[in-house]
Amino acid sequence: MVLLQPDPFLNELTSMFERSTEKGSIWVTLKRSSMKCKATRNKMETSGQPIEYRCLVRATDGKKTISTSLSAKEYQKFQASYATVLKAHMNALKKRERKDRKKTVEPEKKQDSSKSNSSKKRALSTLKPSK
Repeated sequence: MVLLQPDPFLNELTSMFERSTEKGSIWVTLKRSSMKCKATRNKMETSGQPIEYRCLVRATDGKKTISTSLSAKEYQKFQASYATVLKAHMNALKKRERKDRKKTVEPEKKQDSSKSNSSKKRALSTLKPSK
């Protein structure tokens, strides 16, 4: 795994998206991390030192993995650039195949409505005084 600066990470992510336009997937994960081992964090907590948490961003296409670490100050700028990259490469997505629900739902509704109409008629006929 290669730890890159934010701008080279976005450039490499763009090239990953371009390589996988015809076939393939890209997985991007964001995670809160202090970039320190658990023992070091525990020592810092007991001594009262504040722990600076960072955002760890990883991307992989199954063959190559890249990552970057962002501070809270860098995150807003990175998020805007990341959104631009995602919007530019979302055109390769396929439309989801959906079954036509209207055909299956409409007969059920007609049956339900006919049942409710007939039950309403029965209720009204029981309320009318008989002659």
